[in-house]
Amino acid sequence: MTVRPRPALTKFAGAVPRVALAAAAALALTACGGGDGDSDKAGTTASGDTSATSGAFPVTVEHKYGSTTISAAPKKVVTLGLSDQDAVLALGVTPVGAVDWFKEQPYGKWPWAKDKWGSKAPQVVGERDEYNMEKIAALKPDLIIAQYSGMKKEQYETLSKIAKVVAQPKGAEDYQADWQVMTRQIGKSLGKEAEAGKLIAGIDERFKAVRDKHPEWKGKTVAVGEPYEPGKFSAFSPNDPKLKFFAGMGFGTSEGYRTALGKENIADLSSERLDVMEADRTVWLGTAETEQAMKADPLYAKTKVSQEKRDLFLPYNDPDIGAALSFNTVLSIPYAIDQVVPKLEAIK
Repeated sequence: MTVRPRPALTKFAGAVPRVALAAAAALALTACGGGDGDSDKAGTTASGDTSATSGAFPVTVEHKYGSTTISAAPKKVVTLGLSDQDAVLALGVTPVGAVDWFKEQPYGKWPWAKDKWGSKAPQVVGERDEYNMEKIAALKPDLIIAQYSGMKKEQYETLSKIAKVVAQPKGAEDYQADWQVMTRQIGKSLGKEAEAGKLIAGIDERFKAVRDKHPEWKGKTVAVGEPYEPGKFSAFSPNDPKLKFFAGMGFGTSEGYRTALGKENIADLSSERLDVMEADRTVWLGTAETEQAMKADPLYAKTKVSQEKRDLFLPYNDPDIGAALSFNTVLSIPYAIDQVVPKLEAIK
């Protein structure tokens, strides 16, 4: 099995290669004028929001690489997690920099967030875990947030010389922290812990409403995968955002599925291992071509889930269902619920 920690755009959809954006640390520090990351700046956020009052600070946020103390409300925030910008936007702060989502612009693209960006697009400062240190430093941020990321310690140490950095939540594998935890971390970092709690409570209510309407889903198993070339597919960890979304509606995973994935975020498997994907509901992400290719696979045609029509094919884009599941944030979850629940209800 191979780990590919990315909320993928399927190869059937023509996923583009990653761009190398890492810059030398010395250049990055020169670009930021030798900032040491310890000077905190008070003021309004990039969006003009002032609800993060000075009374909320200082705050200390624990994370994978230790803890970070933020002494004053940050004025300029850069997000390096693939979906971190959603929680930041939901809390009324507009990031000045963000990473790209596999060539899908992190601003203006997604229907659940595009209106919150306003007229000014952020500077794209990297793709996935490849950060352009020069661009980040040039923005002179007060705070760098990297929750849904695979940031390495060396990157954290370099970025900490530019600004305060809140790295991934401790105690969780990269890309596997609960959306609630990441939202709380972001809220605390921005001095908006109470507001973050309200956002989380609102989403919890949405999930509860689904569970109340469909008690029959409680305890049902689900598997989520992505075919990425003929005869091969990826299976996503029970701790992946997509599986966490279905867990919110009452679904679980089988022991066989959990065993096959282990601690992997994504496991690449061949069609001979389609048994891993046998579940009460099997969800495939991709494109119309993906669905056609899967249904034409004779090995897949022999699976019970295919024969009993308990499978569900969801597009990444148009509508952006797969993307919303991959984000699984306080902004994307309501959109995903509205899109996915009717499709699940159609499966008898």
